Amino acid sequence: MTRRQGPVAFRYATIYVADVGATLAFFEQAFELRAHFVHDSGRYAELDTGATKLAFAAHALAREVVGAPYAETKPERPPPGFEIGLSVDDLDAALARAQRAGAAVVKPPTRMPWGQTIAYLRDPDGVLLVLVEGA
Repeated sequence: MTRRQGPVAFRYATIYVADVGATLAFFEQAFELRAHFVHDSGRYAELDTGATKLAFAAHALAREVVGAPYAETKPERPPPGFEIGLSVDDLDAALARAQRAGAAVVKPPTRMPWGQTIAYLRDPDGVLLVLVEGA
């Protein structure tokens, strides 16, 4: 068991999606990430992303668990006010692979003043992703 460094530790982020299986397939194809856990119902899954998990839950499950309305992510709507950041070794290759898997480029690779190169895209569910190359 891993000990926390303080009173709170970031454990996971869950994105509510239309089709958990399709979303997992996208992340596997686009970023070569693998499923860590998939519930038998197919309505919840986690990616193996290191210490912090990226999880997906079907909208139907989210409505049951959350018990309050929320805005569904959809590619035809503006993205919600958050991004998922993924570190990559080769930004151009990662971006091309993500596009082949169905991602839409929002902002092409841009060298930032702090030394990183980043590119923004949206996954098929409309979630905003940023690919980051460099320290």
